Amino acid sequence: MTAVLDIKDLVVTFPTLEGRVQAVRGVNLTLEPGQIRGVVGESGSGKTVTMLAALGLLPSSAEVTGSVKYKGRELLGLPPSDLRKVRGSRIAMIFQDPRTSLNPVHTIGHQIVEGIRIHHPEVHRKQALKRAVELLALVGIPQPDKRARDYPHQFSGGMCQRVMVAMAVANDPDVLVADEPTTALDVTIQAQILDLLRDIRREKGVAIVLISHDLGVVAGLADEVSVMYAGRVVERGTVDDVYAQARHPYTRGLLSSVPRLTDADRGPLTSIGGGAPSLLALPKGCAFHPRCSHERPNCRIDDPRLRRVGLVEAACHYAEEMGPVGVQP
Repeated sequence: MTAVLDIKDLVVTFPTLEGRVQAVRGVNLTLEPGQIRGVVGESGSGKTVTMLAALGLLPSSAEVTGSVKYKGRELLGLPPSDLRKVRGSRIAMIFQDPRTSLNPVHTIGHQIVEGIRIHHPEVHRKQALKRAVELLALVGIPQPDKRARDYPHQFSGGMCQRVMVAMAVANDPDVLVADEPTTALDVTIQAQILDLLRDIRREKGVAIVLISHDLGVVAGLADEVSVMYAGRVVERGTVDDVYAQARHPYTRGLLSSVPRLTDADRGPLTSIGGGAPSLLALPKGCAFHPRCSHERPNCRIDDPRLRRVGLVEAACHYAEEMGPVGVQP
């Protein structure tokens, strides 16, 4: 089966006045048809930049190398006109803040219609508006024919996020990139958005890349998970395997910091000491070693690569020494 999205050796560098920022350092990510892959990590780990690079949405100053293939077709280096035919049509993205992604001076219906007719100019405006109303109904907007005439400021944050989902699936894409789709939403609305994404995957067969810092969100939706740190994937595998048998100290630290109902008498939550390294001057060896409780002298020299350890792949010299985590997704 051909991967619907195949990212190999992706490197993204931003030249700045202070030096070169290594935002993404050799990321590999594969997405099969209908699969949901979670990408987790702290802010600044390179999650969003990876997908923006794949979609050609980074500023022109960014230096991007490697390979990004959609169904075997190379996207890096495509002329902008050809890339626009893929972006928004075959690969769509739900951005992190819906209120800044929606145009405040146009109605919701107009914005969905515009997205449809850009990729399908042969569709009459009335037909596109009918499709827009159907999409609003699909994502659970009440009275969709009426709400299509409303403006973004007349919608709540959760409703705006539903509109963004409707716009993203308007052209029946094969890949949907959801960048922190539940940020700043209360837990009830979060659950509704996740159920919506799950339904879209089931009904339309869309493959989803779920970018999040919330391990609970990923556990509830994703099939596979990639953990990123300092611009690199440090662990990956199925959600069940990574959550129960994580082999990288960073992943284990993230899992240990998540509160659970069974932890009432455990005391304070575990935290990862220190802070993420500067991407302008990454430490030699393993980028995580300044914060790692398992750090040894060679960790400061040798940069570990991803390798198979048990049921997961981990980039740690001492991954075999890590016992089961025992966290169930």
